[in-house]
Amino acid sequence: MLGDARVRGQTGVLSERRGSYPFIDFRLLNNTTHSGEIGTKKKVKRLLSFQRYFHASRLLRGIVPQASLYLLDEDYLGQARHMLSKVGMWDFDIFLFDRLTNGNSLVTLLCHLFNVHGLIHHFQLDMVTLHRFLVMVQEDYHSQNPYHNAVHAADVTQAMHCYLKEPKLANFLTPLDIMLGLLAAAAHDVDHPGVNQPFLIKTNHHLASLYQNVSVLENHHWRSTIGMLRESRLLAHLPKEMTQDIEQQLGSLILATDINRQNEFLTRLKAHLENKDLRLEDAPDRHFMLQIALKCADICNPCRLWQMSKQWSERVCEEFYRQGDLEQKFELEISPLCNQQKDSIPSIQIGFMTYIVEPLFEEWARFTGDTPLSENMLSHLRRNKAKWRSLLHKQHSSSRSNDHSGQVTENEEQTLNEGDIP
Repeated sequence: MLGDARVRGQTGVLSERRGSYPFIDFRLLNNTTHSGEIGTKKKVKRLLSFQRYFHASRLLRGIVPQASLYLLDEDYLGQARHMLSKVGMWDFDIFLFDRLTNGNSLVTLLCHLFNVHGLIHHFQLDMVTLHRFLVMVQEDYHSQNPYHNAVHAADVTQAMHCYLKEPKLANFLTPLDIMLGLLAAAAHDVDHPGVNQPFLIKTNHHLASLYQNVSVLENHHWRSTIGMLRESRLLAHLPKEMTQDIEQQLGSLILATDINRQNEFLTRLKAHLENKDLRLEDAPDRHFMLQIALKCADICNPCRLWQMSKQWSERVCEEFYRQGDLEQKFELEISPLCNQQKDSIPSIQIGFMTYIVEPLFEEWARFTGDTPLSENMLSHLRRNKAKWRSLLHKQHSSSRSNDHSGQVTENEEQTLNEGDIP
């Protein structure tokens, strides 16, 4: 089953559909660079990434190197270090952090969190090997995806870190639980092609056939992650039984992010909370709550501050619209939410918040016991939903019939910031 794990860019290929659809490479839709140049650039990027990390890690430990690598400005490194000191705050700005780390937010964040949680010492991990593995994960995200990219993975990982600190959960977590949660968050969308499962199925993509149309993307994310773990030999020094258990638990966590399984997990969570039968001393119940935590982290954008939440909303809708344009180009039926002329950002977000986000986060708040973090997230969620409703109302009442994009204009932004919420 691991046959597809480490063939880079496999999701970037759309197999020929018997006489209907031409060969499509999703990775190269907007890239005319030759494959040899891509390989060379990737090697250079990996080398520079390691140099940046080595330089930054010494600064984070308070060690100033005698000779600077001049790859990042000292002020930027100082700001990144300051941000990491507040990595457990919900208002953490992952977009700013990604700029300060020169596009290496996922690697830098994970190295820091592994150190903070004592995982490097506990599991006797080699720091260079850990970094090499994290660079592999970061590079296997498609930077041209507006939403499903390494910054999204870093954002989910930061949210997961916040959830792992919730007292109701933190009091029972083992080092293995923490490592699994962080690794699953970091790699949960690795090698995402920027299109959804229905698109892969209706175009007869080889991954859809391989996984029999069930959790196609999630299975690929998991298998790719396991392939990178094995290739990097990050866990090679651990007992075989332990590494096998880690691989299976990672799979269970990543597969839980399949949005098609939302009701399944929500129903189970509600039943546990109603029956008050969660025993976090038991590994199976802890694992279930890690699944719920990862699901929350994966869709937490509407619970962020408006400025960040809005940006994520526009990014995910841009990715939807790109898929719709691709479907239109190849005369396929345009998927739900992917028609820019009919599906506006406000309407998409209001539906997403109402039917997916709110039900899950209300139950998460019941589990955590209405902690400051849970109350803060629900407060942001309600305010953001009200702002999208205000924008939707303005769109409907606007005489500009050609404006269907749902983008927030400067005037609308100023109005929202002044508190014009119905």
